[in-house]
Amino acid sequence: MYFISNVVKVTIPNYLAGLPIPDSFGGWFRLSFRDWLALVPPTLAIGGISYVSYQTVKKAREAGQINHLIRKDLNKVVDFIDIEDITEKASLCRCWKSKNWPYCDGAHGSHNKETCDNVGPVVVRHKQQQQ
Repeated sequence: MYFISNVVKVTIPNYLAGLPIPDSFGGWFRLSFRDWLALVPPTLAIGGISYVSYQTVKKAREAGQINHLIRKDLNKVVDFIDIEDITEKASLCRCWKSKNWPYCDGAHGSHNKETCDNVGPVVVRHKQQQQ
């Protein structure tokens, strides 16, 4: 634990204090090539941390959404299907991945493999007559 404490409290501040950061805007134009090279590693580190942070927040935000593709311009997606229009049965998508929305095209299969989910379609059919 001492090593981490030393890095955070001593090494990093000493490194940052030694960077050639000018006091004025005009000072940036007077930096030498060697000074610019010294600024590359911390700039890349800050850029990398920022990028990873952005991607993490973006992924977390998208993980809360179910619908990533279908009619995103609407506040709520609602479809009506008349029972009379269904011949024998209809499989309706519940995973929001179907290219044939609102009908299921089997896209949930790859979704289930990727996410270890178990979503499948809603099957609507006419009531079976008992014989």
